[in-house]
Parts: sequence; C-alpha cells; structure tokens
Amino acid sequence: MTPETTGTVLRGAPTLGALTSGQLRRLGAVAGLSAADVETYARVLTDSLGPVAERPLNLPPPTRTFLSDDHTPVEFSLSFRPDAAPALRLLLEPGCGADSLVRNGRVGLEAIRAMARRWHFTTGPLDALQDLFLPPAPHGPLALWCALELRPGGVPKVKVYLNPAANGAERSAATVREALHRLGHHRAFASLPRGSGYPFLALDLGDWEEPRVKVYVRHDNLTAGQAGRLSRMDPGPSPAGIEGFFRAAADLGPDISGLSRRPGLSCHSFTDTTTARPSGFTLHIPVRDYARHDGEALARAASVLRHHGMDASALVRSLAAVTDRRPEDGVGLIAYLALAHQQGRPPRVTAYLSSEAYAVRPPVVEAVRHPVAVR
Repeated sequence: MTPETTGTVLRGAPTLGALTSGQLRRLGAVAGLSAADVETYARVLTDSLGPVAERPLNLPPPTRTFLSDDHTPVEFSLSFRPDAAPALRLLLEPGCGADSLVRNGRVGLEAIRAMARRWHFTTGPLDALQDLFLPPAPHGPLALWCALELRPGGVPKVKVYLNPAANGAERSAATVREALHRLGHHRAFASLPRGSGYPFLALDLGDWEEPRVKVYVRHDNLTAGQAGRLSRMDPGPSPAGIEGFFRAAADLGPDISGLSRRPGLSCHSFTDTTTARPSGFTLHIPVRDYARHDGEALARAASVLRHHGMDASALVRSLAAVTDRRPEDGVGLIAYLALAHQQGRPPRVTAYLSSEAYAVRPPVVEAVRHPVAVR
C-alpha cells in the first residue's frame, strides 16, 4: 500500500505551501517583482491556505477541488501586455481543507474579510450577494475562490469567484440576473450571449480603477465563427481577430470545427451601471484539452503573444519557474489561453499555469483531433 492509501506521512516530505510558495517566488522574479514583494505574497499564499499549507504532498489533495485537474487548490496566471513585464496573478481556494461545501464557503468568506481588514477595502458588493452564492445548503462544484493580482508594493488587487449554481444548476441564470440587478446593472443580463451555462460570477474588490462584475458563460462545441460573435462590447474587438485567436490557440485542424472536449468560456465585464453593454470581453480556450503535450501548447501561446507584440520568452521562463519537467512530458501545465479586451486599453493575453502539485497529466499518444467524450 502507498502512503496515499494509508495516510502515512513521510518524514521530510515537501508540503503544499512550500511547493506553491516556491513557485510563486520564482514566478515573481519573472514578473519583475521585488524580493520583498515576493516574500510578502508568498506569506499571503500560505496564510490563505491555512493548515492545508503544512499538508505533506505524499498525502492526497485535501479535497477534490474543481480549481485544477489534479486538485491542487492553487493556480497561477500571467497577463501579458505589449512593452511591459507580465502581471502575475494567483488563484486559490481558501476553504480547500474544509469537510463540507458550506464550511468551505465560510472559511473562504472569512479569508476575504481578513484581507479586507489588512488592505482596507470594503466587502460590500460581496456581502450584498452572500445569500445568493453562499446559501445554507450549497450545491457544487465550488463555493468561493480568491484571485490576487500581485502588484509592486505588496498590496494586491483582489477578485472573488462565486458559483451561480449554488442554489442548483437550474437556477444559475436567475442567480446571475439577480446578482447583476443588486449591483446596479439592471439591464446587463439581457446583453449576455447565449451559452450552455454560467460557471462563475466574479467581483473586483479593493483598489481597482473601475471595479468590475464579471459573468462567465460556458459554450459547448464552440466554433471559431461562433466565438467571433460572442463579444457584446460597443465598440468591441473584430470578429476576425477573435476567430484568429481561437484558431491559433485551439489548432483544431481541418476535420474538427468546434471544442468537442472541454468547452470554451466567454467572460463579460460590467463597470458602468448606466448602460447594458459590458466594457470588457475575454475568450478562454482550454488549450490543455486540444494539444498532445505542453510543447505544442507553448508553441501556440508563443505565436499568439508574438502576434500581439508581446514577449514570449517570459512565458518560457515562467514554465521553468513552475516545474523542471520538459513541456513534452505532460499536458496541462498551460491550462488556458485567454485574449482579453477592455475599453480604452490594449488587448491582453493571459496564460494560466497549473501548479501540478499532485499529478502531471501524461502526454496524449493518439491524435487529439479525434472527438472524445468528456465526463
């Protein structure tokens, strides 16, 4: 029997906090953060994980979190812009050690409130939605995630991700509509494109120039042509530009038109309560399900970055900061590629990086373009 099945802790085994904070430190150097800022954020990471940070990695994940494929409750991302170092972001599940989804949400909420006290911001928008997204008997697959944009100075920008299906998947649309209404976006829901579901609603909290409410829409079997028509910004990105990104990131080939495995996601950001139109649009492509290995995913990401005038070498260094394995030896290190548009700003490309604390998905041997059913 293995330590994972017996629950035996191997003396000297690395911990979840040690691994992920080490990854954060190395990624912080790639993003140009100071040593002092990196140490501050490493402590924020381990503090936010709580007792789970001290959990040895020879034990299984604390919960089967939806945040990553191997159930690591931490994910990194780098947001690229022209002529600038990438911005490093951290996504984590503060309640990942809880024994129930309701407890998970309570721990996560307290973690956000502790951050608010530390960095002096209000949780008012989140408090206004608490009954919608953190009910007494919540449904899965998540309760609350926290994202931190790690800025110079040691004070991050904070985002909270919530589950519109908390009161049942059949009520997701009504939950999103009510949330937007409570936050003053009375006409926003009607402007959203049609999709297959609403996996997330996100709130900007704290020091944002224009705090956003972000609605994510799932799109099963999404094609490039459909993707090009998803933006509701006015003015917004050209359909041809969105289609080009879709084709470059997914690289489906001539025989497959749509995302037949993991679906694509669109994100619509609302900042102005006087208009129904969103001010931002992002398309997320789950590149890990459409590449044989991370070498292919990296090549696609580099091509997208160069097309938009961004530094692809920083992404190569970022992969080396997360793992010492070769990209060709697994698939999923680059989980998503995203192209983001926000009014008044140049487009951004974001690469989402898996920590792989518990497992590495093996590379795909057979041709990835043959449709495979997803459970």
